[in-house]
Amino acid sequence: MESPIAHVVILPFPAQGHIKPMLILAELLTQLAAFKITFLNNEHNHRRIDKSAASRRRINFISIPDGLPPDHPRTGSSVIDLFFTISTASGPYLKNLIASMSQPPTCIICDGIMSFAIDLAAELGIPAITFRTYSATCTWTYFHLQKLIQNGEIPVLEGNEDMDKQISCIPGLENIMRRRDLPHICRLEPENKVLQFYITQTSKMTKASALILNTFEELESPIISHLKSIFPTIYTIGPLHTALKHNTIDTTNGPYNSFSLIKTDKSGLEWLDSQKPNSVLYVSFGSVISLSREQLMEFWYGLVNSGKLFLWAIRPDLVWDENESGQAPEELKMGTRERGRIVGWVAQEEVLAHNAVGGFLTHSGWNSTLESISFGKPMICWPRIADQQVNSMCVSEMWKVGFDMKEICDRSTVEKLVRDLMEGRAEEIVKSTDEIARLAQGSVRDGGSSNRNIKKLIQDIKLLHSTNGASRRST
Repeated sequence: MESPIAHVVILPFPAQGHIKPMLILAELLTQLAAFKITFLNNEHNHRRIDKSAASRRRINFISIPDGLPPDHPRTGSSVIDLFFTISTASGPYLKNLIASMSQPPTCIICDGIMSFAIDLAAELGIPAITFRTYSATCTWTYFHLQKLIQNGEIPVLEGNEDMDKQISCIPGLENIMRRRDLPHICRLEPENKVLQFYITQTSKMTKASALILNTFEELESPIISHLKSIFPTIYTIGPLHTALKHNTIDTTNGPYNSFSLIKTDKSGLEWLDSQKPNSVLYVSFGSVISLSREQLMEFWYGLVNSGKLFLWAIRPDLVWDENESGQAPEELKMGTRERGRIVGWVAQEEVLAHNAVGGFLTHSGWNSTLESISFGKPMICWPRIADQQVNSMCVSEMWKVGFDMKEICDRSTVEKLVRDLMEGRAEEIVKSTDEIARLAQGSVRDGGSSNRNIKKLIQDIKLLHSTNGASRRST
């Protein structure tokens, strides 16, 4: 007998920034449509993820192999190793897993860099939807990597190039994007296997029946229109964390599920409670990038010298040369005791939602950028890898919600930008931040653009379920 509910298999790339939005989507599909979800992680993350939330009772977490030895760290720059092992290791296992399921999947929603699943779905006769966890602007940029190579724009060699030269071959970004704004992989030679991996994965995404993006139409409408030349069906359903809060039915675990693979430190929230509104700069460089001791010191001096309050989340592996770290200078310790707080990994949404936080010094990962936008917090951007260069360009040049200090890491610049941001000297940034936050919140409310798209995604999956069921009954 055909099941009355749809069954969706969700396959993220096994990294924090990819798992989080796809797990939030899984939550939404269970809460709004009561779909059955099979959520696949590699064993490393399967052990770390919180599977206890009551609202996840319809989510079945299953581990799959990733081709790396158990002692491989799978964090920081070593995540790249997964690019070249996971499809070979996971593909055959996933095929057998799906074949053994008591209820065949209605569809597979796979990460945009897990495109082997699209080929597998086609082989099994299952519809596949691709979920790119980047912004629409960065996704559009990745579709032009081959063209950038053909035009001689890649590789971008810092020190040997006019980094402010504008890129002219990406429609919609002709008068905005500079060489320095291209993704970090554009610093690689064209034959580099990492660059080629992204070119191949991006191309394979086009075989999917639709594209999901964690963004909202009001933020990236012109670029979304360009993407529709590749994907006639696009579901822009973000900001996902805001959509979940708005649509949460089961509030057992409160409105701010962190969806974190790293244990969170709550002490910073207690400290924020004692601070004045908009007085604290929140600082975090995300779950992947690392800093040298020299970079750490420049940021630390800049923060202390700014005279502003700051809450700095430092994960255990943030500094890559810890064996040379030595003792922090006494002046930094004293300045931090007076005006700052250094904590471990935090529940970022809860921190950004706090009224004491007035700005965000960030690595410009897309989850962090979108969370900051939705909570109305202006940004100082210091991008390093992946999509971060593109995001920081959007923040400063397209949306006017922050400063971009790309490729700069000195204490005087940090000090100046922190003061400018926290003292509200850039009126345009303050105005734009408030307006875009209003649009972000409105997009997920009833009748908003993202709310409509989530409902459309659900209805389309239900249609697939009924169509597939009818097809199976007739064969």
